[in-house]
Amino acid sequence: MTIDLPFQGVLPLILVSIVALVVLFIESVVKESERISYPVTLIGLLAAAGSAILGMGQSGTAFGRMITIGGYGSFLSALFLVSAVLTIILSRDYALRVPLRFGEFVLLIIFAVMGMMLIAVSADLIVLFLGIELMSISLYVLAGFLRKNLSSNEASLKYFILGAFATGFLLYGIALIYGASGTTTIGTILENYHSLSSSTIFWCGAGLLLVGLAFKVGAVPFHMWIPDVYEGSPTPVSAFMASGAKSAAFSAFVLLFAHQFEGGDRLRLAIAVLAAASMIVGNVIAVAQSSIKRMLAYSSIAHAGYMLVGLAAGNQLGRNGILFYLTSYTFMTIGAFGVLSLLEQSVGKNLTYDNYAGLARNKPSLAAMMSIFMFSLAGIPPLGGFVGKYYMFVAAISSGLTWLAIIGVLTSLISVYYYLRLVMVMYFQDGSMEYTASPAKASLAVLVISACVIIQLGVYPSSLLTVINSLF
Repeated sequence: MTIDLPFQGVLPLILVSIVALVVLFIESVVKESERISYPVTLIGLLAAAGSAILGMGQSGTAFGRMITIGGYGSFLSALFLVSAVLTIILSRDYALRVPLRFGEFVLLIIFAVMGMMLIAVSADLIVLFLGIELMSISLYVLAGFLRKNLSSNEASLKYFILGAFATGFLLYGIALIYGASGTTTIGTILENYHSLSSSTIFWCGAGLLLVGLAFKVGAVPFHMWIPDVYEGSPTPVSAFMASGAKSAAFSAFVLLFAHQFEGGDRLRLAIAVLAAASMIVGNVIAVAQSSIKRMLAYSSIAHAGYMLVGLAAGNQLGRNGILFYLTSYTFMTIGAFGVLSLLEQSVGKNLTYDNYAGLARNKPSLAAMMSIFMFSLAGIPPLGGFVGKYYMFVAAISSGLTWLAIIGVLTSLISVYYYLRLVMVMYFQDGSMEYTASPAKASLAVLVISACVIIQLGVYPSSLLTVINSLF
C-alpha cells in the first residue's frame, strides 16, 4: 500500500523529536531533573519503537521523495530505538557511580538516535548525509562526556578529527555523484545505474562514499579510531557505538551498495577485499589484547568484516542476512558491554582478563550471561551469532565468493580462542578481585532480555527472517 501522508509515515521521528524537546525543557527548568527525564525518555522512545513496528507494513515516500515510509526504514528505526532504551537503562547504573550529568547524556543519545533513524529512512543522499552528521556529532560529545578523564578526552578528539576527515569523503562523493547523475535521489540513481556506470566521475563518487561509510563501520584500513575510542569512552557509550551506530552505518551501506549491479564486479571486489581485511586484522589483533574493552573493539572490526561479506554478495540472501546479523549483534554487544559496565562500577577501571578470574563464584549470574554473549559472538550454535554468520557465508558462496566464505570460517575459528578464553578465566581460574556492587534490577533485566533474544534468534531464526523477507 503506497501512502503519501508525511505525518503518519514519519510518526516515529516526530515522537523522538518531541521527546528530545520535552527532555530539553525538563533539564532547563526542573531541579533533580533526572527523576523526570529518565522515565519520560524511556516511555517516549518505546512509544516511537512501537509506532515504527506498527508502520512496517506501509510503503511509499514523503517530503518530496526524500524519506521512505515503512518497511526497511521502520524495521531499523525500531532496532535503533530499542538499542537506545537498553543503553539508557544501563547508563543509569553507570551514572550513579561516575560524575555524569545524566539528563544531558540522555539528550545526546536521543539526538544520536534521530540521526540513525534519518539514515535508515533516507531516500535522498542529502538526508542520508544529515542523518550521519547528526549521529556523529552526538557521538563525538558522548565519547568525551567524562570531561575530567584524559582517556575520554582523547577518545573524543580522535573520533572528531578522523570523523571530520571521513565526512569530507562522504560530501565529495555525494557531490561527484550529483554531478554525474543530476540528482541526489537514491532510487533514481540506482535505476539509472546502467547509463551512469560508464562515467568516471560517478565511479569516483561511489568510491568516496564507500570510503566514508567504511570508516563509519570501522572496516580495515579505516579502523584505527575504534580501539582507542571504545576504550576511552564511557562503557555504555561504547556499547551504543558498537550496536546502534554500526547498525546505522550498515543501513546506509545496504541502501547504496547491497544490489546486484550489472558490470559492478569492481565494486563487489572492493567490498570483498574490505571484508577479508577486516576479518583477518580484527580477529588476529584481538588475540593479543589483555583489556576486555579493546578485545571487544577489535572484535567489532571483525564483525564489520562478516557483515561486509553479505554486502559483497549483493544478493537477496546477503541483504536479509545483514539485517539478521545486525539484530543479533546489537543484543550481543549491548549485553557484553553491559556486563563490563556493571563490573567496572566495582573496580573503577578498564578490566583485563585477570580481573574476571573467579567471576563465576562471586557473580554467577553475570558470568553465565557473559558466557552466552561470548559464545554468540564466537558463532557457536544454537545462538543468534551462529545463524548470522551462516547466512553471510551462504550468501557469499551463492554469489561465487567462496574464497571469502573460507576466510570468514577460518577467522571465526581464531575468534573462538579469545572469546572462550574469557569464559575459561571466569569459570576455571581463581581471582582475588571482589565484586561488591549490586547492579540495579533494571540493568540485570537488560542483560537477561539480551541473552533471551540471542537464544531465541538461534533456536528459532525464522521468527525474524519472516519479517525481514517482507522488507525487500
